[in-house]
Amino acid sequence: MDFMELFFSSLGAAVVVYYGVKLLLFSRMLFPKRWFPLSKTFFISMGEWAVVTGASEGIGRAYAFALAERGMNVVIMSRTKETLNQVAKEIGETTGQRVKVIVTDFTKENVFSEIEDQLKDLNIGVLVNNVGMLPSVIPCRFLDSADLDQVSSLMIKHYFLDLYRGKGVIVNISSGIASIPFPLYSMYAASKVFVERFSQGLQAEYKAKGIIIQAVAPFGISTRMAAYQKPNIVTLSPEDFVKSSLQYLRAGDKTNGSVCHTVLDWLLQSIPLKILYAEYLLHILQDYVKKRTALKAPIST
Repeated sequence: MDFMELFFSSLGAAVVVYYGVKLLLFSRMLFPKRWFPLSKTFFISMGEWAVVTGASEGIGRAYAFALAERGMNVVIMSRTKETLNQVAKEIGETTGQRVKVIVTDFTKENVFSEIEDQLKDLNIGVLVNNVGMLPSVIPCRFLDSADLDQVSSLMIKHYFLDLYRGKGVIVNISSGIASIPFPLYSMYAASKVFVERFSQGLQAEYKAKGIIIQAVAPFGISTRMAAYQKPNIVTLSPEDFVKSSLQYLRAGDKTNGSVCHTVLDWLLQSIPLKILYAEYLLHILQDYVKKRTALKAPIST
């Protein structure tokens, strides 16, 4: 066997091993309860209270209910008092857990010190950071976006958890479109990349202390941000998605939260960017979303 034959044989074997390992790792996503088991007392062992931002509707509301159903008292935050009070009432009546309401607008300055004062005496074990804003549900070019000055991905400072206790969970909601540079949603996608990298960096720093910090990057969820599209195999209801995503809490520093969204993420990264960025495809995307929704105002959670 000459050198070139040995080289290509070794290269072929390495490729087979590489994709074999990736296939094995992906197969774990099909059976989260087996590969990433959580005890029934896992969440309450983290602490007495869970904090959920953007909890008045959609994914945030679903997380608040799910954590209360798992025995945690919940602090729910949003800027709409009436809606929060209704959610708090429903959680209390359904689960019997205590609910604390904090009305706050994360686009305002100096909100964190006020929130910290209201949380300082609580034994917080879980934080779900679901605050985010989509400037327009209709895809558009960066300079055509309304309210550019309001677009941000606001992170709750990690002092909400005593990271030196050796336990605790932080879940930061990202987005599947952050997998690639995404035209027409450029700022939103870029802000979600920050969420992912920030989460992954913190997890690397605090993993040895027993803290779980995870970015959850879903694709279509039937919420106001997605114009309440009818749930299907790809577009999940908030409740179904949250139920699924909590099963992957031990799956690593980033998860798409469900099998179908994991497959979508793989497909999106497999398509050459030249094809995705073709002008006719961008027009198709705009036309499709315009037909799906009549919403024109900025969408926030």
